[in-house]
Amino acid sequence: MGFHAYSSPYDWSRIAGFKAAAKAVPGGMIDLSVGSPVDSVPDAVQQALASTADASNAHGYPVTAGTVDLKSAIDSWFRNMRGVDLKAVNAAVIPTVGSKEAVALMASLLHLGEGDVVVQPKVSYPTYEIGTQLAGATVAKVDDVTDVDSWVNIPHVKAIWINSPCNPTGEVISADWLADIVAAARRIGAVVLSDECYALMDWRSARNTTSRPAAASNEPASDAAFSLSATPCALNQQVCEGSADGILVLYSLSKQSNMAGYRTALIAGDYRLVAEMGEYRKQIGQIIPGPVQAAMAAGLNDAGSVYAQWNRYRGRLVALVDALNAYGYQAQMPSGALYVWVKAKSGDCWSDMAELAQLGIIPSPGEFYGAPEYLRFSATATDDAIDAACQRLMA
Repeated sequence: MGFHAYSSPYDWSRIAGFKAAAKAVPGGMIDLSVGSPVDSVPDAVQQALASTADASNAHGYPVTAGTVDLKSAIDSWFRNMRGVDLKAVNAAVIPTVGSKEAVALMASLLHLGEGDVVVQPKVSYPTYEIGTQLAGATVAKVDDVTDVDSWVNIPHVKAIWINSPCNPTGEVISADWLADIVAAARRIGAVVLSDECYALMDWRSARNTTSRPAAASNEPASDAAFSLSATPCALNQQVCEGSADGILVLYSLSKQSNMAGYRTALIAGDYRLVAEMGEYRKQIGQIIPGPVQAAMAAGLNDAGSVYAQWNRYRGRLVALVDALNAYGYQAQMPSGALYVWVKAKSGDCWSDMAELAQLGIIPSPGEFYGAPEYLRFSATATDDAIDAACQRLMA
């Protein structure tokens, strides 16, 4: 059988022409399209990687389920940062080689196929749809997954994707809405797939901020505006009613710790489902390298660096929102994640892409995410690049 065919508008080569135009602008191109981190990897992570470069799980095969240190770091991180006791809800964990492969393989690992339906938001990360297509299952898109009536009666629904904070919109789903989704999914025997990769990037306390915060500190969080557990987790007791059954949560260190190139992520949740996935992953070699597991543990244990990164992104988003409003967009601080999501002034993302390219600025076209009338501006650019973009927008 193998992988099934897929189709998607998510093709970065489609913006190559706009990038060529932007590069010709004096001062060059400012790329605010792909959300790829640019800041330094925390020192603790680098040191952990270097110190384990010749450890036993470096010259020998690493453990698929993660080292003892990594498992301990994951447990502590969920408890301290997400308010979740994994053992109390009978949740298991498996590290993944980045979150994208976990998303893309999820429907296949759940044995979904022809006749099965996977629900997802209409505006969302494109790999949800691609992964469902690869498995040969059917995608059902709804305007709002929190409106359970829009999907709970669709025949053969086997899984529901949720993403909070959302890429690209920045929306955050409340604990009450999450609980409703979990309860409805359980009634029909479906699995809740909760993509929480931006969980620590919550801006709701900063939405009315009109100026950049002070320079980031590497000290542990003390700013009242910064709450590591602010975004609800699907494995929280209030949401899951004390059981991880039928729930899988995905998380990544790519954004909180600038470790996108390390490919460090995880799946946590339903013990039976995670254990089975671990066996499949062992057979196909989807294993995080040993030294990278040590680096991942260090990143999870380094709350101070996470706060520093949170502060950087907050400042960049505040600046972008101000500049986009000055240029004529209706922009506001997102509730979460790392993007400013705005309606195209022309009503068409591609027309606005052409106009912005003349300023040397490249956002992402909303069509990639299911909304061709919108644009996504990423804060994953250097302070200098964000400042330059703002100057051009406000000129």
